Amino acid sequence: MDYIIEMLDITKEFPGIIANDHITLQIKKGEIHALLGENGAGKSTLMSVLFGLYQPEGGCIKVRGKEVKINNPLDANALGIGMVHQHFKLVHNFTVLQNIVLGNEDTKHGLLEMKAAREKVMALSERYHLAVDPDAQIQDITVGMQQRVEILKMLYRDNDILIFDEPTAVLTPQEIDELMNIMKELVSEGKSIIFITHKLNEIKAVADRCSVLRRGKYIGTVDVAETDKQALSEMMVGHKVNLTVDKEAAKPGEVVLSVEGLTVKDKKQGHTKDIIKNVSFEVREGEIVCIAGIDGNGQTELVEAVTGMIHADEGSIRVKGEDVTKKSIRYRNTHGMSHIPEDRHKHGLVLDYSLEENLVLQDYFEKRFQNHGFIRRDAVNAYANELIEKFDIRSGQGAVTKARSMSGGNQQKAIIARELSKNPKILVAVQPTRGLDVGAIEFIHSQIVKERDAGAGVLLVSLELDEVMNLSDRILVIYEGEIVADLDPKETTVQELGLYMAGSKKQEGR
Repeated sequence: MDYIIEMLDITKEFPGIIANDHITLQIKKGEIHALLGENGAGKSTLMSVLFGLYQPEGGCIKVRGKEVKINNPLDANALGIGMVHQHFKLVHNFTVLQNIVLGNEDTKHGLLEMKAAREKVMALSERYHLAVDPDAQIQDITVGMQQRVEILKMLYRDNDILIFDEPTAVLTPQEIDELMNIMKELVSEGKSIIFITHKLNEIKAVADRCSVLRRGKYIGTVDVAETDKQALSEMMVGHKVNLTVDKEAAKPGEVVLSVEGLTVKDKKQGHTKDIIKNVSFEVREGEIVCIAGIDGNGQTELVEAVTGMIHADEGSIRVKGEDVTKKSIRYRNTHGMSHIPEDRHKHGLVLDYSLEENLVLQDYFEKRFQNHGFIRRDAVNAYANELIEKFDIRSGQGAVTKARSMSGGNQQKAIIARELSKNPKILVAVQPTRGLDVGAIEFIHSQIVKERDAGAGVLLVSLELDEVMNLSDRILVIYEGEIVADLDPKETTVQELGLYMAGSKKQEGR
């Protein structure tokens, strides 16, 4: 059998953890090969070994039948291997074109020669339907566009073995469909793709074969066409997984969050247009209200205003009847509001703090954790260990592990543990399962439902339509900063929801 890539018996260790435990992975030429596993199963580590970012402790790599040593990404590129990382590696104040040629520039008499590069990039962009503006700065373009730049970077280097690490975690449903078509097109031209993901729908849609990792070990490789989602999810987590959310009907009580006439103006680059336009809604005890919409329709600004990260220009926000519109973030935190933020690295964690420090970020000043201004380390540690056990947070060195070194799913569990342990009256949960695997999603959904059943109100913001339909008791659709529909998930369809989200439909009286 001719394999374009063989990773044989690869072992990679980090302090306190064997990330890859004697893994063998074989990729055929011209296939889309999915690599499936929970967060922290070792997928990204294995691909980082293939891309030369890590050196393995054991095993060997063959490319096109020959054993090779890949010391760094330049070696990988020379072998035709390219990688789109989960967190894009782009220079934000460079243009699209500069990013694509970076590290691979043509020079003439010591000066950059960009004309030929521009022509090649534009030809590639047309051929693979990857429309980009070569002169736009990275910081001004959407995440979906940035991803296209990463793909063009690989194609520009004539890579024919392409690694996509969780490429859909940050995309809208429409962008995901586009990406799937691009992947099929690349393979039809003879390229081979390794596709790291834990979204079963996507594997079924594009992959030919799928290899599964679990806790650093290789479980097996299956033919995707002959394997159903239930079997894949079982291989991935090691037990049966409930792919739908178990919950009783909601029993809404008193209003816990009331937003009235909220308006937020766009302060960037001197714009004064309204991003949020006169929005009003309520969330009651014991219900999950979901704000659904395509990314960039004001969800972020709405949540930032509700949680106090930015100030509203007009309108009021009340928690349990108390006006908190002008109150600080800490006041809201200590008066019944919890917040699972959209960006776990930027707003959810201090990455260079330990896990235990992150778990008390919002209450370290309470009597139980400090004595005359000194942190009581023993109390913090005991509390952290309680949460680690209750929420099954996995990390190499327990409570003292640096947050930065934990997998995305476990970072997310840490944030959820911290926010739910405060018994909030209102939980604002933004993309709570973004980039997580089915096992972690099932756990987090059950915790959110438990919170609802304990009498909290939940304001959920999600771009995942399955999550919107499965988890919410009411759906508010946001389009261009306005609420255009208030729907009952039991009486609506994904198609109808899509029409409201795209702005081609609006409810009477809204």
